[in-house]
Amino acid sequence: MTEANTINLPPVDEVLMQADFDALAALTEPDRPWTRRSFTPMFLKGREYLRAAFEKEGLSVRLDEAGNLIGRWQGSDDAAPVLMTGSHSDTVPSGGRFDGITGVLSSLAAVRALKKAGYKPRHSIEIVDFLAEEPSEWGLSCVGSRGMVGALGTKEFSLIGPDGERLNDAIDRVGGNSSKLGKVLREDVAAFLEIHIEQGPVLEAKSIPIGIVSGIAGIARLKVSFEGTAAHAGTAPMTMREDAGLAMARFILAVRDAAKAVKERGHFTATAGIIRVLPGGANVVPGLSEIIIDIRAEQDGAMDEFLARAPRLAHEAATEEGCVVTDFDILSRTFAVPCDERLRAHIAAAAEDLALETMSLAPGAGHDAAFVARIAPAAMIFVPCVEGKSHCPEEWTETSEVAKAADILAKTLVRLDSDLGKRL
Repeated sequence: MTEANTINLPPVDEVLMQADFDALAALTEPDRPWTRRSFTPMFLKGREYLRAAFEKEGLSVRLDEAGNLIGRWQGSDDAAPVLMTGSHSDTVPSGGRFDGITGVLSSLAAVRALKKAGYKPRHSIEIVDFLAEEPSEWGLSCVGSRGMVGALGTKEFSLIGPDGERLNDAIDRVGGNSSKLGKVLREDVAAFLEIHIEQGPVLEAKSIPIGIVSGIAGIARLKVSFEGTAAHAGTAPMTMREDAGLAMARFILAVRDAAKAVKERGHFTATAGIIRVLPGGANVVPGLSEIIIDIRAEQDGAMDEFLARAPRLAHEAATEEGCVVTDFDILSRTFAVPCDERLRAHIAAAAEDLALETMSLAPGAGHDAAFVARIAPAAMIFVPCVEGKSHCPEEWTETSEVAKAADILAKTLVRLDSDLGKRL
């Protein structure tokens, strides 16, 4: 077996990569660039482009039962497990020119470079475009990666989307087979690698080209409701109010302060993203309020401690304004997923070979890698994005920055192809 450091790999072809980015950017809803929502006709046009690009490079292409588009470069050893890489091509509204598609196109660029070098992999290499990584109109994210690892079932299939379509019917419509889901689809994956834009400002601010992800944050969402007394905004004295809006405001600040106080526990954020006050009149003191808090933590212990403390913060905020907490509900909770240390070491070694500086980073966003990690070792590589902006029209990264990650990916795949004789 040829060792990784003896392979003379050319740099990835930035011209072809740029052409891929431009072609997919053109496939957008014209009034909302850049938008290819999962399950839509525009999304399927993007997949037609990817299928053709995969086939042009000699990959066999198929859709699996979960609706994931997979391009496969067959290895010389049919019995060897698969090296998998990729991300997603769907977008949020008006914000997906680089997001997940960076991982798909950089994987394609890495395979092109390996083929140009005449490399013959022992392990088959697969590029995956996972279905519906972004939150879909069915209220669920990471649909394809969930399906691959057996994390879709009756509850998820019954979700209703546009025109009353059930999620299982939508999966079937785009080429999946929901009747085969509910169990692990793949037991032959040796490793999964995902390149993604950072979606944050750290790499750019530090002028570091590559982030090696330490782990994917766990996410919890809380719904808290406060009840006070509605009153006339002009006649109720400020000292005699039971203002549910102010109780909520106190809670938001308490959550912020508590999140900032989490130190030396890895990445941790808490955000008040949805707030509502009732009756909702400009001249009415709010009698009711409701808030949903999004919490993300690299370490489950930090999340556990915060969730245990949050009810007290809510009741203290309510009491200060003469109100009560009428509802405190943990709507959802996922757990942190550490990235595989051996894969991270391979990525770091490949970066060192290329004289590229790296740093360890923890993302606050969800990724398909978090689900794939249930069936195989997984790791992620981040590239900088301008001002850390993502999920917005201004989202941007330079092709040259993505190319550095793709070069690392190509080297890492070769290293793994050689190293997998040893147990991962």
